[in-house]
Amino acid sequence: RAQLVESGGGSVQAGGSLRLSCAAAGYDYRNYCMGWFRQAPGNHREGVATIDTDGSTTYAESMKGRFTISRDNDKNTLYLQMSSLSPEDTAMYYCARRADYWLRCRGPNTYDFPYWGQGTQVTVSS
Repeated sequence: RAQLVESGGGSVQAGGSLRLSCAAAGYDYRNYCMGWFRQAPGNHREGVATIDTDGSTTYAESMKGRFTISRDNDKNTLYLQMSSLSPEDTAMYYCARRADYWLRCRGPNTYDFPYWGQGTQVTVSS
C-alpha cells in the first residue's frame, strides 16, 4: 500500500524559505504523478503544485515564482522548495499521489489525488 510521509515543516519568519520533503514507499514511485497541497485552518484544501513522471510541473497561480516542486526518483522523494513566505502561506502541507500509474498530472486538483500523507505544518510569522 502506498505510504507518503512529509517532513521539513516548521516555523519561519515572513520572507524566509523552507524545503518540504515527502518520502514515498510501497509502490513504484517514479511512475506516478505527484502533488503538493495545503490546508489552512477554516479553509478547503487547495492545490500547490504537481510534477509528472517526465518532470513536467504545474503550479497554482499564487505559488508561481515562489514555490518549486521537484522529485528524486532514486530516493523516492518529492520536494517543495518554498521561498518569500508570507503569513498567508501558513497551513498544513500534504503530498499526494494519483490513483494509477497511467494517469498523468492534470494540475493541482485535489479530486485527482486519492492517496495522501499526514501532512507537515508550516507556520509563517510576520
